[in-house]
Amino acid sequence: MTSAVAVQQTEWRLPDRAIAGVSCLIYTEFVLFTIFVVAYVFYIGKSLSGPTPDQVLHLPVWPTICLLSSSVTAGMAAKALAEYRTPSFQIFVAATILLGCEFLRQTALEWYHLITVDHLTITTNLFGTTFYSLVGLHASHVAIGLTLLLLTLILSLRGSMYGQARRFELLAWYWHFVDVVWIVVFTVVYVIGR
Repeated sequence: MTSAVAVQQTEWRLPDRAIAGVSCLIYTEFVLFTIFVVAYVFYIGKSLSGPTPDQVLHLPVWPTICLLSSSVTAGMAAKALAEYRTPSFQIFVAATILLGCEFLRQTALEWYHLITVDHLTITTNLFGTTFYSLVGLHASHVAIGLTLLLLTLILSLRGSMYGQARRFELLAWYWHFVDVVWIVVFTVVYVIGR
């Protein structure tokens, strides 16, 4: 007699298209950000003229708190939608949008000061080129995420988000990714790069 150990066979299925698509998007974005971070690190201290990072950069603590807090509210929104708590979902999405907008507002204020007071532009030196390229790439991703979150909030207010928890969770993945990238950018640009 053969042993009584039964081998369970499972049918192979294609991976979920939405998860595969978002995973591929995040991986591609990860590679893109890696290239920009490596370029920034490679060119640290190689500018032939000023201003230099230590002369003009200040730790963006408040914007960082806002962006990282928005990841918490995005997670709470996803949980609320999964539990069919639409009013809570709308409040958490609105809070996420407000926190993300404050992050972008603070970035704009920083850039305004760097350009008008410190005379650092994208063409000033290597530091200016790599700084605006890396931080600008991140800011553009925040803007894209905010646009998607705003559309989600509008759909929710129209009653069109019922049963869409899985889709919103994938959007939350993207938002969390953008927040994780900020931790890397913050560390490389504002801590190591100064």
